[in-house]
Amino acid sequence: MFADDIVICGEGREQVEENLERWRFALERRGMKVSRDMTEYMCVNEREAVYNKPFVESFEETPLLVAVLTYMGYGILTLFGYLRDFLRDWNFEKCHVAKERDEQKDFVPLYQDFENFYTRNLYMRIRDNWNRPICSVPGARMDVMERVTHDYNWTFKHTGTVLFDVINMGSYNYLGFAENSGLCANAAVEAAMKYGLGVCGTRHEIGNLDKHEELEKLVARFLGVESSMVFGMGFATNSMNIPTLAGKGCLILSDELNHASLVLGARLSGSTIRVFKHNNMQSLEKLLRDAIVHGQPRTHRPWKKILILVEGIYSMEGSIVRLPEVIALKKKYKAYLYLDEAHSIGALGPGGRGVVDYFGLDPCDVDIMMGTFTKSFGAAGGYIGGNKELIDYLRTHSHSAIYATSMSPPVAQQIITSMKCIMGEDGTTLGQERLCQLSKNTTYFRRRLQEMGFIIYGNNDSPVVPLMLYMPAKIGAFGREMLKRNIGTVVVGFPATPIIESRARFCVSAAHTKEMLDTALNAISEVGDLLQLKYSRHAWPSDEETNHFSYLDSHQD
Repeated sequence: MFADDIVICGEGREQVEENLERWRFALERRGMKVSRDMTEYMCVNEREAVYNKPFVESFEETPLLVAVLTYMGYGILTLFGYLRDFLRDWNFEKCHVAKERDEQKDFVPLYQDFENFYTRNLYMRIRDNWNRPICSVPGARMDVMERVTHDYNWTFKHTGTVLFDVINMGSYNYLGFAENSGLCANAAVEAAMKYGLGVCGTRHEIGNLDKHEELEKLVARFLGVESSMVFGMGFATNSMNIPTLAGKGCLILSDELNHASLVLGARLSGSTIRVFKHNNMQSLEKLLRDAIVHGQPRTHRPWKKILILVEGIYSMEGSIVRLPEVIALKKKYKAYLYLDEAHSIGALGPGGRGVVDYFGLDPCDVDIMMGTFTKSFGAAGGYIGGNKELIDYLRTHSHSAIYATSMSPPVAQQIITSMKCIMGEDGTTLGQERLCQLSKNTTYFRRRLQEMGFIIYGNNDSPVVPLMLYMPAKIGAFGREMLKRNIGTVVVGFPATPIIESRARFCVSAAHTKEMLDTALNAISEVGDLLQLKYSRHAWPSDEETNHFSYLDSHQD
């Protein structure tokens, strides 16, 4: 089953066949059977022509027993939930959650019944794993405020105790620029002293500073595009600009795992939305063909515009978009491409320029390049880059540009300084060193987790590392046990993930030292043994044996 998930990319036909034999030999040495027909079928396609480097991803299938036990766990929690609701209705148990008043029972309900049921009976049991307050810079280490609850997570009280030097494995601080000292912090302080903290106006009024224009020119140069525009909020960069670019009579093709900001922007646009399977080019091409052949519903007129929405790194899966194939399809069917590089900008590519740089592609092949400054740059806000006509249009039509307050000057300066550092324009090699360190840390962390026997999702080069937990009780237990060992983690469950694919999500940073990673890995292994989380049924080949190969989820094709 695992062997059928193999796809080989990035070499010529003869090299592909040679690598296939090496890979088959490596797997068979470990007692795994390889379906030659399946792997050869997967290799004989256009992929080998569009990739110029190895592309390695893994999505190991959920073990059947684990899936059954997970469903049983949710079933038991649901039964107890209905029992507790019965007790609340008869006032045997106090209900803290909002509910409809009796005099409003004939009106349209304000609350969705199942969402409320899930919140009060399932989420509330493990609510202590989220919204933990920290009282320091979210760097490689952080200080966490201790809190307790006396009513089963309905309310919390701070004890006044602080957990010092907790290793931070949850923040998006990919390049380590979230810091309160150093070049970036000093520059931000100087900007605050000169400009103040707020602008108190929009870009169209008196909120357009020289720092904003400097930043936009720098972003355009960094991305390799004609022009760019920056916004004060990353989420709004998507949700408020997609409606400006598409509308009624347009078709949006969206990856099924796209971020909520992309989903909201697509819905607000009024366009027709069709969803394709995650990173599945056959699914995307089928939708493109149908769109060209059939046109709009009922009238069958051609679509005014077809816009493809994808992300660079998918923040819950750790996977990287198959951008060369997406661009090939976009050109073939004359569609437009909107690329969200929130997690990939600064974290991928030899120059830190994101997934376009990672694959060595031409930025001009991407029509709309979007990204945020909240991750790799340690700041806030977002940007859109593209040709000058696109940016000029957004300046006069985007709701984020017309109605939103401009970016704070210290934030803009933080981005300028960190971006120049990445580009090497600060006169040092610090940026390149951090890029190299992030790559090394990512490879090391992922490999060690796989060797321990955990099921890890995503691409080998992605600093987003999901570790599968599956069962609902283990979501809360993992987060609590890791904090006991002074490791701060993020655990994720339904509805942010499919109901049986709960996970812990680690974010690797260039600021992490090998000693920090080893400490975290030892704690993860200890908790993994305690909670029996080492579900993987496969021995992972060495780096030499996995070179030039790619794992893909078998359900994608």
